[in-house]
Parts: sequence; structure tokens; C-alpha cells
Amino acid sequence: MGLVTVERKGATAVMTYANPPFGTMTAAGSQEMLDAFRPLAADPAVRAIVITGGLPDIFIRHYDVDELCNLAEAVKDRPPPPADRGPPEEGFLALADAVAAAPKPVIAAINGLCQGGGFELSLACDLRVASPKAASIGLPETRIGIFPGGGGTQRLPRVVGEAKAVEIILRGLTFTGAEAHAIGMVNELADDPLARALEIAAEFHGKGAEGVAHAKRLTRAALDRPVSQGLADERVSFLVVAQSASAREGLEKGRQPAEIQKL
Repeated sequence: MGLVTVERKGATAVMTYANPPFGTMTAAGSQEMLDAFRPLAADPAVRAIVITGGLPDIFIRHYDVDELCNLAEAVKDRPPPPADRGPPEEGFLALADAVAAAPKPVIAAINGLCQGGGFELSLACDLRVASPKAASIGLPETRIGIFPGGGGTQRLPRVVGEAKAVEIILRGLTFTGAEAHAIGMVNELADDPLARALEIAAEFHGKGAEGVAHAKRLTRAALDRPVSQGLADERVSFLVVAQSASAREGLEKGRQPAEIQKL
């Protein structure tokens, strides 16, 4: 039996990860998730993707420490790789990048423990809905002599700001679901995170896919380049999207008096 299951809920795909008994992420699990995620990201019939955990009160506990120990042993005598070697193509790092770059919304339904690599995966998602009773959400890596190496040092500052991210990462802090929401690490709290994530995902079923894809891409790139470059990209992209059938349909619908009142 695999570690990943995929279920379609209308135009939403739900990808569930379960690695009993502890719910840790592994190399095999991350590759299985990546292999399941890529076709969903490319399928125009899928308008949103929800990622959740399949064990009670566990989203993804953290990355398997035994595997990290084996990695440390394997590379102890190797020179460090070049910084410009290019993005990873397989494994956990490629999975997180694929989630962040997907041309559709990806929502993390955090149903419980979500630490280390698990939280880094949720940071790659566009939205995070957590249970207020989640026992631990955060990045505890410095407690065991390492640091968040799956995107945490780069993505957390974009979510909570530099000052708070530095505190969380250096001190290895974790939070309950309610505490994580209070400082902006998650977007919403819900007693049933999956049900709420599905409600949010359904909002995208009737929205123009091209507009949503460009909105995600442009907003995610906003802090990575000069504002003049971002504005130029936005202006060109707006005209590209305006040519799409979904945009023309939506704009025409928006001209109706009843619809104008809803805007």
C-alpha cells in the first residue's frame, strides 16, 4: 500500500499523506507525493489541490530523522555542492518547489502535528488551514543541530516577516494551531481543516483558471524582483488574461447590475 492517496472532490483534488505509525516524511514518501502532484498540477480539470494528513492528529510530523542521519554520514567527507547547480528535479525539495509553482491554488489542511519538513511543505502551499488543537506547528530543527533545509528559511519570512521568522527558526519554536494562527503562520483555524479547505477550494471552481494562475505567479514573485519589473510583468499578463475566454465571460457577467452589487 502506498503512502499517498488522491481523491477527486469535483474540481478539487485531495492528496493525503499517511506514513504510519508516526507520520514522518521520507525520501520515498516525498517522491510518491511528487509523482502524484505533478499530473494534478498539469490537469486543467483540477482547479485546486488540498494536501492533508491521513493519520489522526498528524499532518506530517517532520522529516524522518534516521534518513537525515544517514544523509549526514553519506556527505560528511564530500565538498559542498556549487550554489548554482540548479533546482532539484526529484525528492522533497522538488516537491515543495512544485507546490509553490503550481498554476493553481494549493491549500494545506493541517489536521495535527506539522513540524520541520511537514511545516516547510505547508509553507510552499498558498493557504494553510489548521486545527486549533494541533499540538505542534513550526520549525524545531536547531534543537537537533541542523536548520530548516527544505525552504523554511526562505518561505517563513515571506509569511510572518523577517523578525518573527528569525526568532522562530533560531530558537526552534513550535506552536499550537491557535498560537500559529495568532502570529500569521496559518491563515485560518477550523475544527475540521479538511472540510474548510474544501470549502475554500470550491471558490476556485468558478473562477477563470488563467486569471488565478497569473495572480498566484505574480504575487509570489513580488518580493523577488524590483517593483518596476513586477509591474511590467503584471501589465503584460493582464492583457494576456483579458484575451482568454474565461476572462471575457467573467467580465461580461460582471457587467450585470446584480453581479456588480456582489463585487
